[in-house]
Amino acid sequence: MNTAYQTLKLARELFGKAPETLADDERQRVAEVAARQLKIEQRILATPEAGQVVVPGATLATRLGEIRARYASTADYEQDLERNGLDADRLAAALERDLRVEAVLERVAAQVPVPTAVDAEIYYRLHPEAFDRPEARRLRHILLTFDDAAGRAAAVATLEQVRRTAGDAEAFAAAALRHSQCPTAMDGGGLGVVRRGQLYTELEPAAFALDAGRISEVLESPIGLHLLRCDEILPSGPLPFAEVCGRIVERLADQRRSKAQREWIRAVLS
Repeated sequence: MNTAYQTLKLARELFGKAPETLADDERQRVAEVAARQLKIEQRILATPEAGQVVVPGATLATRLGEIRARYASTADYEQDLERNGLDADRLAAALERDLRVEAVLERVAAQVPVPTAVDAEIYYRLHPEAFDRPEARRLRHILLTFDDAAGRAAAVATLEQVRRTAGDAEAFAAAALRHSQCPTAMDGGGLGVVRRGQLYTELEPAAFALDAGRISEVLESPIGLHLLRCDEILPSGPLPFAEVCGRIVERLADQRRSKAQREWIRAVLS
C-alpha cells in the first residue's frame, strides 16, 4: 500500500510541514501515526458496512479540485505530487479511500438516535454552570495619553469637559471621534460587550458600577486617562432553556455520534 499520501497528510496535520522538512523525531511520529491509522482503515474497509458504501464520482472530483486549487499552476501541483511520491492516479485512489472511510463512519453515526428536547433539558439541569450568562455591559470609552504633568492636566481638563457636555451616546461618540487616541475612536469609542476580567483592573470597578446611560469619572490605567460610558447593561444569570435547547441538542448529537464511532472502531479492532 502506498503510504505517501498518508505521510503528506499527517505531516501537515501534526506539524504544519511538508514531509521533506520534518525533523527526525517528527518523521518518526508521523510514521507511527500513519501505521496505526492505516491499520484502522484496513479493518474498517473490510467490514460489511464498507461493502455498502460507494463514493460518488462527483464527490471525489470535488475533493481533488479542492487540493488542486491550493496551487498556483498545474506544474506546481504536479511537481509537489512527484516530490511526495504521488501522481494524479495515486492521489485519487488515496482520496477515494479516505472518502470511503468517512462514509462508513458516517453510516455508523447515522444509526444513533437523535437527542430529544427532553434529553437536552436533562443536560441543562445537570450542567447549570455551562449556561450561566456572566455580567456584561456595552461600553464606550475615550482614551487620552500624556507625557508629563502638564499633558496629564490638559487631558483631565478635556475629559472633564466631555463628561459635562456629552451625556448621550451620540454626543459621546462624536467626542470620542474628535479626542480619543484609541483606534476605537473610529467607532465612536465603542468597546462592544465587555465582561468582567476584560478591562484593566483600574477601570473594571467603575465600569461595572455604571448605570445605563451614565459616564464615569476620569479614570487612569497604565496606558492613560479614560472616560467610560455604559450604553447598555446586559442581563446576567442563567440562559433560558428555550434559548439554548437547539445548541444542546447539537452538542449531544455530536457527542453520541463520536461515541458510537469510537465504540464501533474498538469492536472492529478487537
